Amino acid sequence: MPGLALAQTGFDRRGGDYLRFEVNNGDPQVCAARCERDTRCRAWSFSYPRTADAHAACWLKNKVPPRNADSCCVSGVRGAGVIEPPVGETEYSIDRFGGDYRNFELPPDPSGAACGKACADDNKCRAWTYLRPGYIGAQARCFLKDRITRPRSKPCCISGVVR
Repeated sequence: MPGLALAQTGFDRRGGDYLRFEVNNGDPQVCAARCERDTRCRAWSFSYPRTADAHAACWLKNKVPPRNADSCCVSGVRGAGVIEPPVGETEYSIDRFGGDYRNFELPPDPSGAACGKACADDNKCRAWTYLRPGYIGAQARCFLKDRITRPRSKPCCISGVVR
């Protein structure tokens, strides 16, 4: 099944682990690249940090376990890289720093959809950034912005522009 060979956010692959290491910068690309360089590696799973004082982790696998939906993770098979889901104007691995007028906790969500909806439902909001849990605190946070700021590439975040 071709869809199972893709590396995607929101999926874990359990089993077949032979190596675990911390990913200090919290970027799943590091995990995918390490699998590409290791001839034993067939698949990998990357887990976002669960608390602010923890690091993200990568597990390299000597087989290709089936993927399971789980917001904690990004996973894939060797050769697939990291493929962020194409969802309209959603900006994966992008932080729009500044312009915040309100922020609040949210349940973890690999798409950041609830944050985007909160912005769309608020006439003052022009852009938003969803911060994955574990980057500055244990909980995910949504930042609503009253101005559109420049996008910056950061694995911690999902952003979007509404108006």
